[in-house]
Amino acid sequence: MAPAFVHRDRNTVCVMDASCRLGVSLVERLLRRGYVVHAATYGRGFGSLYPVSSCGGSEVLDADWVSLMAAVAGESSGSLRRLFGENRRLKLFHADPFDYQSIVDAMKGCAGLFYTFEPPQDQSYDEFLVEVEVRSAHNVLEACAQVETMERAVFTSSVTAVVWKENRKAAADFDEREWSEPNFCRKYKLWHALAKTLAEKTAWALAMDRGVDMVCVNAGLLLVAADLSVADPYMKGAAQMYEDGVLVTVDVDFLVDAHVAVYETPSAYGRYLCFNGAVCHPHDAVKLERLMSHDAAQPAS
Repeated sequence: MAPAFVHRDRNTVCVMDASCRLGVSLVERLLRRGYVVHAATYGRGFGSLYPVSSCGGSEVLDADWVSLMAAVAGESSGSLRRLFGENRRLKLFHADPFDYQSIVDAMKGCAGLFYTFEPPQDQSYDEFLVEVEVRSAHNVLEACAQVETMERAVFTSSVTAVVWKENRKAAADFDEREWSEPNFCRKYKLWHALAKTLAEKTAWALAMDRGVDMVCVNAGLLLVAADLSVADPYMKGAAQMYEDGVLVTVDVDFLVDAHVAVYETPSAYGRYLCFNGAVCHPHDAVKLERLMSHDAAQPAS
């Protein structure tokens, strides 16, 4: 049976990492829906790996704004700056995935968490980044268990945590019960899939052990035109996903709607595969290729 919410004020939520593509869109949508939002940003880096200005996990004051925004990539910085200037229900925090206390500080007083992990766009997935993502998921779910007001965590994972396995061609279809096989991902250096699989498994293990009400959204390839590239780590193995019929995409507004829906629906539980597009035919592949080449004006041959 899905757990029910207790009677707390569910109107204050935390978005982490609020500086990524999905995070900024979630912050904006939640503010429009009347929520008080703690926007926790990792900036461009993660702890000692990629040093950034830090506000020690505390709420960001006006004097800290310049240093924090300098750490956040261009378009995200502009969006957060605009939202911060327009809305007093937005509170800004700096969090570090290796600094447990900074995560707790960002969540204090929140009934919900929207958690997503995206590395800096100039940082490629590798074995080391897999460990970073897993440790981040561990710290975040541990923090959820310690914040007394926390009611539900919405965890963003990926379809790549579902579709990669040795016998995948024998499967008639895939659903939310499937998991990618870590050894298969390591063998073929599918680091994005490995990171999402291990991070999500870590989160589920902690959620069940600590009694955290967690719902997971396993998203397809996020279609944000300005950021789309064949180098996107999701696209490693794209030819095989296309051949297997599991290369799926999702628009950012659709993905945001899904996150809000699973948070606001008390009966939601478990994992939800989230996509609103599928690359199943040659013309679909041509369209995606054009989007990734940023050459939408050129007609498909």
